[in-house]
Amino acid sequence: MIALIALCTTYSLHAQTQYEISRDAKNGQKILKGIMSRNLLTNDTAFSWYAENQKGYKAYATALDGLKKNKDSIELLVFMGTWCDDSHFIIPKLYALADEAGFPDNQITLIGTDRQKKTISHLAEALGITNVPTIIVLQHGKELGRVVEYGKSGLFDMDLGEILGRIR
Repeated sequence: MIALIALCTTYSLHAQTQYEISRDAKNGQKILKGIMSRNLLTNDTAFSWYAENQKGYKAYATALDGLKKNKDSIELLVFMGTWCDDSHFIIPKLYALADEAGFPDNQITLIGTDRQKKTISHLAEALGITNVPTIIVLQHGKELGRVVEYGKSGLFDMDLGEILGRIR
């Protein structure tokens, strides 16, 4: 499992954006499946929710401090759905948090899933992704923890801060 995570992370960090585009059978929305970038979300008018959901976000202090302190030693592997309301809410805030912390974009690997939580190359299945968004914190290819949707506390950044606070 650790080797798989390391391999996937290394591959995705060096890969170009690799994704498939489809349309949601329910409402015709654009769905991206695969490795994508933040720029893809911010520059495509189909994802106007991105800019709207960054407004007014105030970062949870523990998460902000944790990202600042560990920005040279961790990576985030993030699964999301461009069709998913929870992803629409959380992913823009995650990037706002990362920006405020000075956390590099190239240490966040963003992977889109379809409604069945499937990805290109079966990565979501291999890592047991059942809900999106899922934020996996990695250090040296080892999973330190994950935040699934809003987390146990109901605030994704509070749970992320808890994981980051355990890093030595």
